[in-house]
Amino acid sequence: MTSTPNYEVPAEMRDFAEKSVDQARKAFDSFISAARRTADTVQGSAETARTSAQDVSARGFEFAEQNVTAAFDLAQKLVRSRDLQEAMQHQAEFVRSQFAAIQAQAKEFGGLAQTAMQQSAEKAKGVMQESAEHARKAMEQGAEAARKAGAETEQALRNATNTNGN
Repeated sequence: MTSTPNYEVPAEMRDFAEKSVDQARKAFDSFISAARRTADTVQGSAETARTSAQDVSARGFEFAEQNVTAAFDLAQKLVRSRDLQEAMQHQAEFVRSQFAAIQAQAKEFGGLAQTAMQQSAEKAKGVMQESAEHARKAMEQGAEAARKAGAETEQALRNATNTNGN
């Protein structure tokens, strides 16, 4: 029977393998950390959007309340009018004031929407830039770890070959 040669893994190779695993773990931890920071930032963006939507909704209710109150005020004036001419005058005043109110409300809604969009765009831009930077750093760390691992493997193989060859 032929016996299988007993090949012992050199200590340098074991050290190299251990360093490689540690470097890979560090690169992965860096990547996960960057991903978590990105997720937190995205969650912050969602919170900003939710807050903006709440503000718009609250203002919408306030405007609706103002408009309904104005309509009830008109109704009260109309019932108290002494003649048709006075009723028409109240109606004309109501139309003018409501037209101005609706224009102001639309302008405010437009401002709220624009502010919300700007804030969201700024947060999204920040998230993208931060994510790209973290990903770039993680890739650089991984590439550096791979380069070192390759060089160390090559050296360990040379040493093992020289040790076994002599």
